Amino acid sequence: MRLSPRFALLAGSSLMALALPAMAQETETSQGVVLDEVVLDATAPTQGYVVPTTQIATKTETPVLEIQQSVSVVTTQQMRDQGAASVGQALRYSAGAVAEPYGATPGFDEPNIRGFGSNNSQYLNGLRFIRKFGAPSYELYGLERVELLRGPSSSLYGAGSPGGIVNLVQKHAQVEDFAESGIGFGSFGDASLFFDVNRAPSDALAWRLTGQLSQTEEQVEDVTNDRGYLASAFRWQMDEVSTLDLLISYQKDSPISPAGVPFALTEIADGDDLRDFYAGYPDETDSDRRMFNFGVEYGRDFDNGWRLEQGFRYQKFDWDYNIFTSNALSADGNYIDLNQTIQQEDSSALNVDTRFKGEVATGAATHRLLFGLDIIRNKLDNTTHFLYPQDIDWRNPDRDIDVVGEEWYVKREDLTITQIGLYAQDEISWNNWRMSAGLRHSWVKQTGDVNSAFMGFPSSSDAYQKDEATTGQIGLSYLFDNDLAPYIAYSTSFDPEIGTDRNGDPLKPTEGKQWEVGVKYQPTADILLTAAVYDLKQTNVVRSDESFQTFQIGEVHSRGVELEGTAELAQGWDIRAAYTYTDARQKGDARETGPFLDGNRAANSPYHMASVWLDRDFGNGYRAGGGVRYVGERFGDDANDYPLDSYTLLDLGASYTRDNIEASLNVLNLTDETYLASCSSFYCNYGEGREVQARLTYKW
Repeated sequence: MRLSPRFALLAGSSLMALALPAMAQETETSQGVVLDEVVLDATAPTQGYVVPTTQIATKTETPVLEIQQSVSVVTTQQMRDQGAASVGQALRYSAGAVAEPYGATPGFDEPNIRGFGSNNSQYLNGLRFIRKFGAPSYELYGLERVELLRGPSSSLYGAGSPGGIVNLVQKHAQVEDFAESGIGFGSFGDASLFFDVNRAPSDALAWRLTGQLSQTEEQVEDVTNDRGYLASAFRWQMDEVSTLDLLISYQKDSPISPAGVPFALTEIADGDDLRDFYAGYPDETDSDRRMFNFGVEYGRDFDNGWRLEQGFRYQKFDWDYNIFTSNALSADGNYIDLNQTIQQEDSSALNVDTRFKGEVATGAATHRLLFGLDIIRNKLDNTTHFLYPQDIDWRNPDRDIDVVGEEWYVKREDLTITQIGLYAQDEISWNNWRMSAGLRHSWVKQTGDVNSAFMGFPSSSDAYQKDEATTGQIGLSYLFDNDLAPYIAYSTSFDPEIGTDRNGDPLKPTEGKQWEVGVKYQPTADILLTAAVYDLKQTNVVRSDESFQTFQIGEVHSRGVELEGTAELAQGWDIRAAYTYTDARQKGDARETGPFLDGNRAANSPYHMASVWLDRDFGNGYRAGGGVRYVGERFGDDANDYPLDSYTLLDLGASYTRDNIEASLNVLNLTDETYLASCSSFYCNYGEGREVQARLTYKW
């Protein structure tokens, strides 16, 4: 069964149309409903799908309606209803994001946002994740919500991708008693045990303990992940004006990435067979990853109305792995040439963000001011080996042979990277007008050395590099009495590029700038509709060719439209729908020989995406929902040599609650659609087939 993109778009439009009468009934008069000011603890558990306030865009408790930027918040309720098991899966129904651009890869969560990767733009509790080789996957069960902020955000967060940032909000201790524990089972041998216990001995003290043991078996043979996650949270209301939160988490797992298959093989072999095939040697494959986080959040209110907030996190990340990936198909079509990567990562990071905020009045205008200083210090020691192992016969693989890989490249990096940023922000309210303006200056420095050897020829270089940049944003919106809020905004970003180009010259920092025009509509706290049109450019974009030579092209120019609606309607209906149009193209090319990139579409950026999820609580213990996701045609690589077909997937979910017990069942990719999720000049990854998940939870 194959559903057309027209069906996906029609389904989303029809469901939104059905919701409009209910929305209209909530609007009392032509004067509109005046929303009460909502003050929400950004770390508190959420009920339902709609979150009226978030700190991700402004670092203040600004209502989403008044933010001049596109924001999506995925709540725990939505994640559970949809059966999400990773951060990428949690964002499947959000506008502007290709949630899983590399298919089912248990080691990474790197959504593609507005045509740009997010591997360098992920945060935990507002503080940046630090890893050079991509964002590591964080246990979803340990999170309260996932926030997606689209567009450049360097004015508050410093260096990062112009496409947007993903912020993970960890479960905090709450001043109430609740607990749950349970078991889960799934396709391909998945199994898990989990618990989440929160206790408040008094109004001033609370603690929380969260844990999960899981065994994940992906559809690809031998792609597994055994994970243990344990987190503790403490909250101390020190006095009437001061609060201290401690957040500790430890995650140990063994994610194996799929080896993929060459693009040429996908054109001659059956996709149903290839998506199960592991092109590697399981006995040699190994992975051991450890991630420890210790965080402190402190807040104090002063008598003059100002508030001090400070966030601190220490991160320790280690990952040793030995994996295989496809390289090419042999000339006779019988063998897959393989690459072997052996890597040892050892990194630590200190991250602190201190800010003062308060309000002042000038005539009829109110200014919500924010002043901050953040510092990041990251020390990393990475060693990477590339080898050519024994080729494998994909029709009749012999996995018992001795694999002796010939090492052709090794690289050792011993680096220390420091970023310091000073920032200021002013949010102005004057009658129905809202305006925000922010400015930041960042200093980034790298020290250390890089040693490498290519085919036995060694080289070494001093990695010293220093950059600084001033970035900013300004936005203006008007709140109409009918709860409509149009806005316009301009923002900039920068991201220092570490290393040198093919000529040995230091890479220039990438720079981004964006115009965005949009409108938001929120007639009640339970309904939020948004629309945005943007024009985004990033210059000095870094690319690498097949021989790992690095160069910088002129720019990537992304233009698009994003529509998103989230609503909690009468009679227990919840809905989330999104449509995305993206035209992301590369401009210019620094290379003297082809294939040239000028005019090509950015990798993994479809023109069209659409999704809709509809869920209902019947009020008698039963809850059921379903959704459809459409991802349009796109190219897997920047050279546009590997076209990828569109695909449409159906998801279902149901649960039954009686007394303290909840049983749930989710079916993802109901029709078992076979599709390519990504392709490159080396290999392609297939998306996950039909997956069934069952959970049994006891709450007390």
